[in-house]
Amino acid sequence: MNLANRLTVARVILVPFVILFLLIPTPHWGLQMDGRWLSGGAMLATVIFVVASATDTLDGYIARKHGLITNFGKFMDPLADKLLVSAALISLVALHRVPAWIAIVMIGREFAVTGLRTVASAAGVVIAASQLGKWKTVTQMVAIVLLMLNDFPLAYIGFPLDQVMLYLAALMTLWSGFDYFYKNRHAIRINE
Repeated sequence: MNLANRLTVARVILVPFVILFLLIPTPHWGLQMDGRWLSGGAMLATVIFVVASATDTLDGYIARKHGLITNFGKFMDPLADKLLVSAALISLVALHRVPAWIAIVMIGREFAVTGLRTVASAAGVVIAASQLGKWKTVTQMVAIVLLMLNDFPLAYIGFPLDQVMLYLAALMTLWSGFDYFYKNRHAIRINE
C-alpha cells in the first residue's frame, strides 16, 4: 500500500476517535467562556478532525505528484471524506449544535452526487470535482470545526460565527449539488 493510500486509511481510522472524544463527557477538563462549555474531549476531537481533514489534501497531492493514483485510492478517498464529515455532523446533531435537517441535507447531497458519479461512470463519463464542490468542502470543514469548538474563542465577541458558517455551508451544499446535476444532466440521460 502506497503512502497516499495509507493516509486515506488513516483518515478512516481517525473517524471513530472524532466521535468518541466529541461525545464522551469530560466534565473536569475543559474551558468555560461566556456561559459556554468546551470540553477537553471536544478540543481533542477538533484536533483529530483537523488532522484527518488535512490528510485529504495531503494524500491527493502525494498521489498526483508521485503517480500513485490507484483504484483503491479513487474509491476510498471520497468515502473517507464522507465518513469523516458525516460522523462529525451526526455527532453535532446529538450535541444539539446542528439541526438534524441540515445534517440530512449535507449528507443527502453527498449520496446524490456519488450516485450521479456512479451512473455517469457506468456510461463512461468522468465527473471531476467542481470549484463549487471544493468551496462547499471548505465551508463545511470550517463550520464543523467552529461547531466542535462550540464557537470558542469567538463566543467572547458575541457573534455566532459557527451558526453563520453552518448556514453558509448548507447553502453551498445545496448550490454545488444543483450545479453538479445541472452541468451533468446529460450523464443521466445516457442511461435512460
